[in-house]
Amino acid sequence: MDFILIAVIVLGAIGLIAALVLFAASKKFAVYEDPRIAQVSELLPGANCGGCGFAGCGGMADALVKGADAGSIEGLNCPVGGADVMGQVADLLGMAIANGEPKVAVVRCNGTCEHRPKIAEYAGLRTCAAMHACGAGETACGFGCLGCGDCVEACQFDAIRINAETGIAEVDEEKCVACGACVKACPRNIIELRKKGPKGRRVFVSCVNKDKGPAAMKACAVSCIGCGKCEKECPFGAITVEANLAYIDPEKCRLCRKCVVVCPKKAIRDVNFPTPPPAPKPKEPVAPKPVEAPKPVEAPKPVEAPKPVEEPKPVEEPKPVEEPKPVEEPKPVETPQPAPKKVSRGAVLDTDSSISIK
Repeated sequence: MDFILIAVIVLGAIGLIAALVLFAASKKFAVYEDPRIAQVSELLPGANCGGCGFAGCGGMADALVKGADAGSIEGLNCPVGGADVMGQVADLLGMAIANGEPKVAVVRCNGTCEHRPKIAEYAGLRTCAAMHACGAGETACGFGCLGCGDCVEACQFDAIRINAETGIAEVDEEKCVACGACVKACPRNIIELRKKGPKGRRVFVSCVNKDKGPAAMKACAVSCIGCGKCEKECPFGAITVEANLAYIDPEKCRLCRKCVVVCPKKAIRDVNFPTPPPAPKPKEPVAPKPVEAPKPVEAPKPVEAPKPVEEPKPVEEPKPVEEPKPVEEPKPVETPQPAPKKVSRGAVLDTDSSISIK
């Protein structure tokens, strides 16, 4: 009996000492957790989908609390809870957030079985990742939807399915929460998160084929050929063409649908519009210029008879050269004799003269 009592006392003492040690260690090495994290976690939907960019709702709650302490929670958004949940979180943390526009996943491929016939049969692991790693798949288009359903398995809200008739993934707008799981799962990046738009209306290019026009048309009848007509027609500069592929910027698009009308391959889709796109205005016919009356053709002038060719004149014989006349000797120049002087009376003659007249 004493041995049992001693054993009980010893075990009790050991347990008490261990409890004290654990209590001291918990106080010494305790990690403080903000109680607001638990409160925010209760407000979040708890889907742990990863659409917010964190591993789960716990990581999102921790980031929201730290953002509130830093003064801003901009850029943090729960796609599943939406604006209502984010509003409750902002009220709890004493923050103000801007209401973002809701988004929805969009499958940018219109290559149905009719438009994109099969040219091969795949007999391997039936996943989009495996088929994409093997090549272009069962069709000639190496950019379109493979239809194996990797996006369907990634979606936790049953918002996407594979249409058995078309072989393309389709998104249910009512169930889609824009978590982005399908975007990450698609190996060809044909799924994009875009704004739902007013009343769910949106316009987008339903093609991601970057081949040149002839190759793209050969692979799919409704592929974008990069002709640039939509870019020229858009009055808001919302469309750009790069690498043989058109893209519509949802921030600039005003849903005028002029691009839908001018697209020659019908690669641009308009969703949830009540009426078809307006037909293009016919160009006013240009009035033809009045045809000028032809000028009367002048009668041809009569051709003059050619003049008779004159016979060449006979060449005159050259005249004989005259002999030069002999040069006459110059005559001697006669010296002029002085004229006799008149002697007046009473004049004295020269000394040679001995006669004097008085």
